[in-house]
Amino acid sequence: MFHKVKAITPLPDLRLGVQFAEGVSKIYDIKPLFNKWPQFKELEESPLLFYDVEVDVGGYGIVWSDELDLSCDELFENGETVETPFDGLMAFTDATELWGLNESTLRKAISYGKLINGIDACKFGKQWVVSVEAMKREYGDPKTVVE
Repeated sequence: MFHKVKAITPLPDLRLGVQFAEGVSKIYDIKPLFNKWPQFKELEESPLLFYDVEVDVGGYGIVWSDELDLSCDELFENGETVETPFDGLMAFTDATELWGLNESTLRKAISYGKLINGIDACKFGKQWVVSVEAMKREYGDPKTVVE
């Protein structure tokens, strides 16, 4: 299954904080990559390069340069899951993509009480977020699976 990367944060000791669209957060240690793929040793030798990490276009992984990148699957499968207060929350845009719905469907679900504002979904500024649990309860498992 495709695990879209939403945000990446470089951490001390050559680790990365990774937030995924489905509301999961993980810590990924890049040090084991040094023996597996020698080009990653460059990140240890150049701390400034390590901190230049960005989410790849589309959230399919992360990149440092044209030669250094990691896939979303590698990060998800080999990262250590961490609990955060934001676990299980996702943006409406991500939920609609994963479940094959329109944002208007989710907004109507709130106005009709199918999704309860403040419990299942909440607006932060201009962005709505919804719990993965509420999405599964109301719409079943996600429809979109990209491999």
